[in-house]
Amino acid sequence: MLDSILNKLMKTTPAEKEQLKSFEVHDDIPIDAFDPSLSEKEHAPVLNDRFFRNKRIYVSKHNRYAPYPEHSHTFFEINYMLRGSCDEVVDGEKLHLETGDVLLMDIGSRHSIGYLGTNDLLINILFRNRDINLELLNGLRSSQSVFYEFLLDRKFGSRGELRHLLFSHKQVDEVQETLDRIIDEYYLQKEFADTIISGYLSILIAQLVRNYHVKVKRPTSKSQQLVLKMLQDIDRDFQTVSLERLATKYKYNRNYLSNVFKRETGETFSEALNKQRMRNAHMLLTSTALPVTEVMKRVGISNKAFFYKKYMAYYQITPGSQR
Repeated sequence: MLDSILNKLMKTTPAEKEQLKSFEVHDDIPIDAFDPSLSEKEHAPVLNDRFFRNKRIYVSKHNRYAPYPEHSHTFFEINYMLRGSCDEVVDGEKLHLETGDVLLMDIGSRHSIGYLGTNDLLINILFRNRDINLELLNGLRSSQSVFYEFLLDRKFGSRGELRHLLFSHKQVDEVQETLDRIIDEYYLQKEFADTIISGYLSILIAQLVRNYHVKVKRPTSKSQQLVLKMLQDIDRDFQTVSLERLATKYKYNRNYLSNVFKRETGETFSEALNKQRMRNAHMLLTSTALPVTEVMKRVGISNKAFFYKKYMAYYQITPGSQR
């Protein structure tokens, strides 16, 4: 990030000066940026699309020196912890952000932000692109990993609707570099800045997908720990893994492993394995020029009729027609 932009962000704004006096919110958001009907319905302030009157993507520094009350919005929001740390409550979940962390919130997500001190810089990035949604974001990543998909299920339980994602990127320079470029472009306001920022946003989303790691609680039982190990085996060795090999590896009866796996995941071992193989086959068919026979070999399937039948069942199209 340019030093001139960082120095500008560190300066105390008029709203922050007011908040320093009382440590209470001095809201500098215009009244017409709130949707009165939605706010009444949600029993909390709901921000509307006013921010996008002259630009496609809106960037701002969150005002320091006072906690900000719970609110919602009709657009997507990214909170980027540029410096320092802060606490947020998002959809009832307490979150702690450290330098480099990125919080992505879906439309309608409710959140509040705790007190920020002098050395805490939280950057808000607002956008409306309806094609970038959290279900798609998860699908891009989980499409390559049965293990990842299972961890998501464990993390979010039966809630059924994922409204926010927290990305920890302390060691991932590319994400922070892209965010810094978005911020620089926004505040420099050079020619074509809006177009360039939109391009960086798409790059940012792809980078987040590539580097996202799910944080999950440790399994609470031995059977859950065992099944997680089995799912990791499927994820890593889907070409050659089998229930028989895992029975030998973990020194359990094959039928016992089969029953435990079905109870914990809701599907059979062979269903999970085939799902992993089909997803990797789909990735190879859509991103390479490999012959179908080579794709079959790479995912560990030798029976052509079986491969075609399973692929058709998952994607409603033959492997050859996929191209």
